[in-house]
Amino acid sequence: MSTASHLAKLNGPQRRAVTYGEPQPDGAGTPKGFKSGPLLIVAGAGTGKTDTLAHRVAHLVIHGVDPARIMMLTFTRRAATEMRRRAYELAKSTLNETFGGVSQSILQRMSWAGTFHSVGNRLLRHYARHLKIDPQFSVLDRGDSADLIDTLRQEVGLAQKEQRFPRKDTCLQIYSHRVNTQRPLKETLEAQFPWCAQWESDLTRLYRAYVERKQRNSLLDYDDLLLYWQIMMSHPQLAAHVSGHFDHVLVDEYQDTNKLQAEILHALRPDGAGLAIVGDDAQAIYSFRAAAVENILGFPDRFTPRAEVITLAQNYRSTQQVLDVANAVMAEASRQHRKHLLSSRGEGPRPRLVTVEDLQTQAECVCSEVLKRREANVPLRKQAVLYRSSSHSDVLEIELGRRQIPFVKYGGLKFLEAGHIKDLLAVLRWADNSRNSLAAFRTLQLLPGMGPANARRALDHLEANGGSLVCLQGFTPPSGAAQDWRKLLELLFALADPQRPWNGQVHLAREWYRPHFERQFEHFHTRLGDLDQLEVLSSQYPSRERFLTELTLDPPNATSDLAGRPALDEDYLILSTIHSAKGMEWDTVYLLNVVDGSFPSEFATGKPELIEEERRLLYVGLTRAQNDLLLLAPLKFHLTAQHRLGDAHVYGGRSRFLTEKVLKTLEATAFHGSRPAGEVLMTAESGDAALDVSARLKEMW
Repeated sequence: MSTASHLAKLNGPQRRAVTYGEPQPDGAGTPKGFKSGPLLIVAGAGTGKTDTLAHRVAHLVIHGVDPARIMMLTFTRRAATEMRRRAYELAKSTLNETFGGVSQSILQRMSWAGTFHSVGNRLLRHYARHLKIDPQFSVLDRGDSADLIDTLRQEVGLAQKEQRFPRKDTCLQIYSHRVNTQRPLKETLEAQFPWCAQWESDLTRLYRAYVERKQRNSLLDYDDLLLYWQIMMSHPQLAAHVSGHFDHVLVDEYQDTNKLQAEILHALRPDGAGLAIVGDDAQAIYSFRAAAVENILGFPDRFTPRAEVITLAQNYRSTQQVLDVANAVMAEASRQHRKHLLSSRGEGPRPRLVTVEDLQTQAECVCSEVLKRREANVPLRKQAVLYRSSSHSDVLEIELGRRQIPFVKYGGLKFLEAGHIKDLLAVLRWADNSRNSLAAFRTLQLLPGMGPANARRALDHLEANGGSLVCLQGFTPPSGAAQDWRKLLELLFALADPQRPWNGQVHLAREWYRPHFERQFEHFHTRLGDLDQLEVLSSQYPSRERFLTELTLDPPNATSDLAGRPALDEDYLILSTIHSAKGMEWDTVYLLNVVDGSFPSEFATGKPELIEEERRLLYVGLTRAQNDLLLLAPLKFHLTAQHRLGDAHVYGGRSRFLTEKVLKTLEATAFHGSRPAGEVLMTAESGDAALDVSARLKEMW
C-alpha cells in the first residue's frame, strides 16, 4: 500500500502544509505518531483550505495518531462534519480498507470535531464538578438571553428611567462584545456603543444581576461557553489535564477568532506543539462580532521558535483577471501576510467598473446585464448581486419586480425564533433543568388561565421548595387550569425520570402540547411540519442534553408558516450582503455602490483599523466571482425625507480603494439607462430656431 496516495492531488504548498512535521515510528518502523511545531497556513480565497486541512487530519491518522486525540475546531457544524468526512475518506482510501474495517473505527474515534462552542460545551460538562457548576446546565439561545435581560431590566427599575435606556437586544450586544473582547465595560461603550456610555453604572448593575440569575438557575448563555472554557484553561492543573487529552489541535477560519478563542488555543498548546491553524487575514471581516484580526497577524511571533508559515496562493475558483483586481486592492493594505493569488483557470474576461448616474440607473444596469447573461446560458442562480448593507438593494428589488426577474434575498425567520418551536423546546428544557425559570415561565403560560402572575406564583413556590419538580404537587393552580395542570405534571415527571430512554420523549411532549398548539395558532396545520422535523432531528442525538444544546448552538436556518405564492419559475437571482456571502461563489458577481460611504462605509471612516477591514470586505466581495465581475459606481445619491419627486442629491466620490493601480486592472465603462419620460431632444425638424438669451436678460434691467 502507498501511504503517499493521499498527497497525489495536492500542489506543492498544500503538500508542505499537510506533511509539516516528523513521523514518529516505533522500533519496527510502524507509524506510531506525528510530531510538529506550530503551523500557520495562510490560505487565500479559493485555494482549497478545507481540503488541505482534511488532508492533514488524514495524514496524521495514517501516521498512527489516534483520531480521538485530534481536536478540530471550526465555526460551523457543517464545516466540521465535512472536514471529518473528507479526512475519513482519504484515510480509508490510503489504507486500502473495506467498509467496516479499521477505517470505520477511525471515523467513530474522530469525535472531537465541532465548533468552538459545541466542544466547549462538552468539556464544561465533563469538568463541571471542578468548576463548581451543575453538569446539567441549560444553554440559552440569543433570544432567551435577551428575554432574561429584559426581565431583569424591569426588576431592577431600568425600564422606568426618565431618559431612554438601551433595549434588551442592545444590552445583550454590549455584554457579548465586552465578554468576547475582554475589554472593560467603559472601553467597550466608548469604542462601540458611545450613545450608551452614560449608562455604564446601570449596565454594570444589570449585568451583575444577569450573571447571578444565570448561576442560580444553572444557565449558561452562548458567550459563557467560551468564557467558562477560557477561565478553566487559566488554571494550570486543569489546563494541563485538558491539553493532555489531545496530541493535535487544528483550527479552521482562524481570522474569525476573538480574544477568548485565541487565549483558549494558546492555553491548550502553550508551546504550539501539534497546533495547526488555517485562515486568511485578507478575509477578516467580523470585528463587529468581536473577531480580532491581530490573532492571525500576530500568531507566528507568539512562539519560540517562530511558527512555520506556509502560504497557499494557487486559486481554483476565479480567472486571473478577477484575481488581478483583488490582488491590487489588497496590495495596499497596511499590515498583512502578503500573498499574490494565481489562477489555475486562465485569464478570462476583464472586470468592469461601470459608472451610472444614480441608484435607479444602477438597478437598470444590473437587470440588463443579468438578462443578457441569462440569454448567454448563465442561469440566474449562478449570478449574484452583493452589497455592503442590506438597504443598498432596495431600489434594485423594485426594478427586478418590474422586469419580472425572480430573486432570493438571504434572510427569513430563524427556526428557533418560531413560537411553536420555542414552546415545545421550553417543555423539554424545563424537564432537563428544573431551575430553568425561563423555560418554566413559558411552559406554564401555555395552560389556559395560567397568566404571567400565576406562572410567577408557581415559580416562587418551586424556588421556595428547593427547585424539585415534585414540590409542584403542592401548588394550587387557578380553578380553570386544574385538569391541564395535572397533565403537565404527569408529563414533567415522565420526562424527568432518569430511567426513561431519550427515544420517544419529543413525541410524548408533542402529544401533550398538541391541544395548546391548536388553540394558540389559527393556521396551526401550516406549522406541523416544523414539529415533525423537530422529532426527526431528535432521533439523531444520543441524549436530551445533546439534542437541546446542539440545536441551540447550530439551529436550522428557517421555519415554515403559511406558504407564499408557488415558485413556478425555473431560476432565481441571488441578492446578498458580502458578510453573508463569505465562503460562496458564483459565475458572475455584481458589486453595488462601490463609492466612498459604502466602500468604506461612512461608519468606518473614523479609525484606520476599520478602514482596513472595509478593504478586506471589498476583497471578499471581489473573490466571490468565478468568471465575470462588475463594479457599479453611482454618481448621484438622492436625499431621503424629501418629496417623492424631489431632486435634492449628493454626489458619490469614487471609493478610496479604487486607486490608480486598481483602476488599471478594470475596464472603465458607463451605463446611461432609459431617458426620463417627457424629455424632448432638438431634432432636424426643429429647423433653425434660435433665441438671443443675452439680449433678453439685458432687457430685464
